[in-house]
Amino acid sequence: MAEISAKLVQELRKKTNAGMMDCKKALQETDGDVEKAIDWLRQKGMLKAGKIETKSATDGLVGSYIHTGGRVGVLVEVNCQTDFVARNEAFKALVQNIAMQIAACPNVEYVKVSDIPGEIVEKEKAIEMGRDDLGNKPANVKEKIVQGRIEKRLKEMTLLDQPYIKDQNISVEELIKQNVAQLGENIQVRRFVRFVLGEGLEKEESNFAEEVAAQMGGNK
Repeated sequence: MAEISAKLVQELRKKTNAGMMDCKKALQETDGDVEKAIDWLRQKGMLKAGKIETKSATDGLVGSYIHTGGRVGVLVEVNCQTDFVARNEAFKALVQNIAMQIAACPNVEYVKVSDIPGEIVEKEKAIEMGRDDLGNKPANVKEKIVQGRIEKRLKEMTLLDQPYIKDQNISVEELIKQNVAQLGENIQVRRFVRFVLGEGLEKEESNFAEEVAAQMGGNK
């Protein structure tokens, strides 16, 4: 895979107005060929999406999903620009699919990496810095390894970076951008909450042997 420089990413961004990460991925997928990268972005619907994503999204829907058996439930707010799109069946389907995605991802706690509090990032970094396999490595090498691990760990905690459950070839973020291009409006996941039955409750543990002894004693 060709080395993708920041300058090349900026060049593609100026030509397409697509997001920085989208431009980088497009160049990676096309071995640094700018023209092919433009075609790749167009195929993914990201050219149009990049121009729309700066617009305000204050309408939308609160969607829900209850998993079979009623033991896991999700509420999610997904915003768009107008009530017209909020009533669109494609948008409703997107909201439902995002709710299902959240239900299927128990480790996901945030929408995107920038939402993760600084103290959580520092805690994860401290854990990684203290791992035994880094003990004898030079400080600069150690820092790079930890940075890579932290980036991976933070993405594991965020919704937009998850592989889409119905198509593992794209991320949830890419799914949303495809819908942005299709519906012509900015779409943003604002917040979500995941409920797990009994989570946080202390379950009363009984001593089976004591129960049997008590019952036998009561029968005398």
